Amino acid sequence: MDMVAEIRRAAERIAPLVRRTPVEASAWLSAETGAAVHLKLECWQRTGSFKLRGAANFLLTLPADRRARGAVGASTGNHGAALAHAGAALGCPITVYAPATADPAKLEAMRRRGAAVELAGADCVEAEAAARAHAAARDLPYVSPYNDPAVVAGQGTVGLELAEQLPGLDAVLVAVGGGGLIAGAAAALKAARPEIRVIGCSPANSAVMHASVQAGRILDLPSAPTLSDGTAGGLEPGAITFPLCQTLVDDWIEVPEAAIAAALRDTLAHDHLLLEGAAAVPLAALRQNRSTFRDQTNAAILCGANISPQTLKSLL
Repeated sequence: MDMVAEIRRAAERIAPLVRRTPVEASAWLSAETGAAVHLKLECWQRTGSFKLRGAANFLLTLPADRRARGAVGASTGNHGAALAHAGAALGCPITVYAPATADPAKLEAMRRRGAAVELAGADCVEAEAAARAHAAARDLPYVSPYNDPAVVAGQGTVGLELAEQLPGLDAVLVAVGGGGLIAGAAAALKAARPEIRVIGCSPANSAVMHASVQAGRILDLPSAPTLSDGTAGGLEPGAITFPLCQTLVDDWIEVPEAAIAAALRDTLAHDHLLLEGAAAVPLAALRQNRSTFRDQTNAAILCGANISPQTLKSLL
């Protein structure tokens, strides 16, 4: 498929449902790093995460009669909330499966947006298996958080906006989990300016995509606990984002937990922006490698703001 053309079509489809999020210069990060640092505020997106873009685009690509029957997802947070929000707006009943260990506050946020939430299993793998079984038994679409062309195209609209908002960009830093955001954004950014460098940023405790790209194949690796819970976990076999990341991502940076925590606290203090752990990862990567980005125009995509009060309290 022509991913760039699909991203442009996605931008038109989802425009009524999503915010065109602003880009703001960060004075303190620019001064600290000796670079022009700009922040793409997906933390201000409806539902508090970029995930709404991919969920909305997926549902809008379904025929109206099929969409009216409903869709199924598996999530512990942002993807489920995005599906619930988009489903409510489009008249599509949503069922989200989550493990029994999921944060009750995040599950309640999905319910408030109209999703039926089912608990299944002790981890995300078991919840996803239950979601896929439910979807197959009822002939309903299963909406992957990253492993689907319509989802990737929807996430890619972040890059399309960013290229228009900052035409002189040198580098863009993006947190990476399953790779949907960076794959789509990189496709759009490089179509606008092929010389833009796209940097994949991961917590050292869970850097499965980076390790897989280094190995040349998708690896099945364990993940340690991380503040960047939105990027934690592995990749599905045959994930479409893997070859896109191999082709489109120019470099990779891994950051320790202390650096993620510091970036989250400092952004709250200086830019008055509340971030979730994953959104702080590219900022930690930028600070850790400031000499690489000095005297350039750089942007970090702040992917979400959904941090639990308990986590925030412990960090502060």
